[in-house]
Amino acid sequence: MSYRIDEIDERILYYLGSDARNTSAPEIAKAVDVTPATVRNRIRQLEEEGIVRGYHADIDYEAADGKLTTQFTCTAPVSERSGLVSEALATHGVVGVRELLAGQENLIVTAVGTDTDDIDRIAQRLSELGVTIEREDIVRDDVVQSYQSFAPDADQPRSAIRDFQSVAGGAEVAEFTVSESAAITGRTLEAATDDGLLPDEALVVSIERGEDRITPDGDTRIEVGDVVSVFSPEQFPDRLVRTFESSE
Repeated sequence: MSYRIDEIDERILYYLGSDARNTSAPEIAKAVDVTPATVRNRIRQLEEEGIVRGYHADIDYEAADGKLTTQFTCTAPVSERSGLVSEALATHGVVGVRELLAGQENLIVTAVGTDTDDIDRIAQRLSELGVTIEREDIVRDDVVQSYQSFAPDADQPRSAIRDFQSVAGGAEVAEFTVSESAAITGRTLEAATDDGLLPDEALVVSIERGEDRITPDGDTRIEVGDVVSVFSPEQFPDRLVRTFESSE
């Protein structure tokens, strides 16, 4: 099953996208309400799953000895488009290629050259590869930001529910991500039941902790960042949801 990002992952991605170089795991952990170890583990998982594909420097090529950055809007034969990406990247001066799902203007090639003659060389090479250059633009500036939907919203409390599904007979199964300030954090399942945090009819069926899947028993202690799967024979009571919600 493919990796499903939850709200903690979204927040981590937001801060990495804002400034990965100058944002530390402890800083993200404080903002996300988990431990630094959880942040580091989540980042590693996001990298291994190919969700975080790399960290790139934001370079002003014009400031670097007056280089010209040019964007070529190109059309490539659809059947050859994907193969042409690697060939275009092999061209000296090409720093990025974006493949679009379109019949026309389906490749965006970004290139850096020393002068107009060097840009012409790159354009000639792209033409030799079999792409048609539809438009050529000098890039004045390129500004990026994190995806706003991943940003924390101070007016909206974070939900601990990671996944949810209804099953036959009115029963429900939900996955909760455990935050540092959740009522159940640090407690054993037996203690959580004794304290009324887990209803007697609710059953914790599994716990994902990093790469490990734990079969729980009464002595299992809930830790920050755990993904806890809970079965309820009927609709989840509000107090069970609050057990896993952040108290802040």
